[in-house]
Amino acid sequence: MTASITIATRESRLALWQAEHVQARLAAELGITATLLGMTTRGDQILDRTLSKIGGKGLFVKELEAALADGRAQLAVHSLKDVPMELPEGFVLAAVLEREDPRDAFVSNDFASLADLPEGAVVGSSSLRRVTQILSRRPDLRVEPLRGNLDTRLRKLDDGGYHAIVLAAAGLKRLGLAQRIRGFFEIDQMLPCAGQGALGLEIRAGDDGLAESLARLNHVPTLLACEAERAVSRALGGSCSLPLAAHAHWQGGTLQLEAAVGHAEIHASPLLRASVSASVADAGAARELGQQAALRLRELGAGSYLPG
Repeated sequence: MTASITIATRESRLALWQAEHVQARLAAELGITATLLGMTTRGDQILDRTLSKIGGKGLFVKELEAALADGRAQLAVHSLKDVPMELPEGFVLAAVLEREDPRDAFVSNDFASLADLPEGAVVGSSSLRRVTQILSRRPDLRVEPLRGNLDTRLRKLDDGGYHAIVLAAAGLKRLGLAQRIRGFFEIDQMLPCAGQGALGLEIRAGDDGLAESLARLNHVPTLLACEAERAVSRALGGSCSLPLAAHAHWQGGTLQLEAAVGHAEIHASPLLRASVSASVADAGAARELGQQAALRLRELGAGSYLPG
């Protein structure tokens, strides 16, 4: 068993919380001592453009992967929703931890819900998935870009730049900021993105001893649900330029998967939705379920929504 490792992490307050959470679990459950290597990624540095314009969510993980590749770190902790669907050669996800609240949260200083916003109100979000789902419910609103870490986004709201912003509930809860949440979007109101609320642990491929240890941290229900969600995105070529949502939840031994896709440029286009379910016992079956959902979306016309 590996006795001591270094964890590569982004330096935002949320990313450090996540890394410290894993650090504590490594010590308590596996007897592994870990130190943190804080890093600033390209995704953290470029804040004046949306992710779809600068290369996607992979910009949040590349520097951490470089640290794994050159041996400065042995483990990287990510919000799973930020991890590209296809990892670069030489890297693997060693574990997926139990999911926090997967829902999106409505945050506003003046309004209690999306329905309460006046016509023309400005809502902050840089997620195309959220943009299309917000506008499908309230086409009279203005949705403006909102980048930066969680504290930066809240400060921009407090400074009056937006009437409301939409954030992942998990991050707010993890940082003790649940009191900022005015309301939650239930899953049927705004479908989350693949992996939302879960943490993924990435290591170098071939680091078998560490992989064996970290596998003990896997939360299998979350792992299988996220495998299904990520398979939808993988099958449709999902990236930040595609407003794609996928969320799976358990009903007994059956995994129920909901998926939706919107048009990246024509927001007035209807959201296409698919729902599939199956008895899932392993990752292969979970991925097959995700492929079924992607096929349903294509049958509904998703091909015309995909970037050329």
